[in-house]
Amino acid sequence: MRAVAVTPGKADSLHLREVRRPLVGDVPDGRGVLVDVIRVGACGTDKEIVDALFGTAPAGDDFLVIGHENLGRVAEVGENVPGWLRPGALVVATVRRPGTSIYDAIGLQDMTTDEARERGINRLHGYLAEAYVDDVAFLVPLPDSLEAVGVLLEPLSIAEKGIRQAFEIQRRMRVWRPARAAVLGAGPVGLLTALALRLRGIDVAVYSRRPAPYRNSELLGAIGARYLSSSDTTLDALSDAAGPLDLIVDASGFSPLALGAARVLGKNGVLVLASVTGGKVTAELPTDVINEGFVLNNKVMVGTVNAHRDDFITGVEDLLRAEAFYPGWLGQLITTRVNGLEAHAELLGHLQDDRDAIKVVVEVGGR
Repeated sequence: MRAVAVTPGKADSLHLREVRRPLVGDVPDGRGVLVDVIRVGACGTDKEIVDALFGTAPAGDDFLVIGHENLGRVAEVGENVPGWLRPGALVVATVRRPGTSIYDAIGLQDMTTDEARERGINRLHGYLAEAYVDDVAFLVPLPDSLEAVGVLLEPLSIAEKGIRQAFEIQRRMRVWRPARAAVLGAGPVGLLTALALRLRGIDVAVYSRRPAPYRNSELLGAIGARYLSSSDTTLDALSDAAGPLDLIVDASGFSPLALGAARVLGKNGVLVLASVTGGKVTAELPTDVINEGFVLNNKVMVGTVNAHRDDFITGVEDLLRAEAFYPGWLGQLITTRVNGLEAHAELLGHLQDDRDAIKVVVEVGGR
């Protein structure tokens, strides 16, 4: 079968290749599920893998099939797959797989202390192929009503985990009811984070570089979130306009902004860092002010990466709620479709230079 892959460590090596079609029996104990891929989303992580900034091939291979944002239909199941998952079901697979740490042993591979094993990213092949096989434990079912937008579940799961982590940390407060939040960055994860917060009844301000109006700012307005641009608004002005910020989620990909937000975080607030910044940017920050504010006002800063299966399940619930409260909104996030694996060069072009794209998807198995 066909798949889109890179040669890890070699920039601009994205290519179409023939690979062995997986079998249900590749997963032991009869727990394998063969899934025909419908579509795969692409993001900045994929671009950085193509640019050879990171990415590791599985043992025994010199290539890595990319793609971690996935949606597919079950084609075949092993003999010991539970009855709730049958052929024809719509599914999304999680990304990270267990290692050997104590966290992996209790199902918290998203918190592993081992080297991460992530499909399409590190040491495991991804989903930008005609089909894949996985253990049923790593598959999340979706209703057919979400077929058009289900590919957004994986990026939404990142937002879901960040929000969940904030609430779990704040159990120390006995009661924590965040009323106001800010999201840094208006890309796909920023937009989905704003959505998840609005679905929880939280007042949301999104802070990003590009001046309004444009598609992303208008989408935010449609769900009752406000948009402010860093081109004409400072972080202090953001805080003044939004009020004391109980929660800030960074999805900007710009570390000076993410860490600068620590200063304007409200009392008893949580700053969630969700964007990976692999560069070497440096900045001057008022460290005494930030330190004093965190100590005297019981603030928290936490990093979050990947997501637990529970976050995917919560994401399915939020996708359904979003379709009910804001009909058609999710579909507008999918702005760019690449038709077929053979159009991988077009995919790369959109990732490298498409300012107006929000979410780029590859239609693998047809619309």
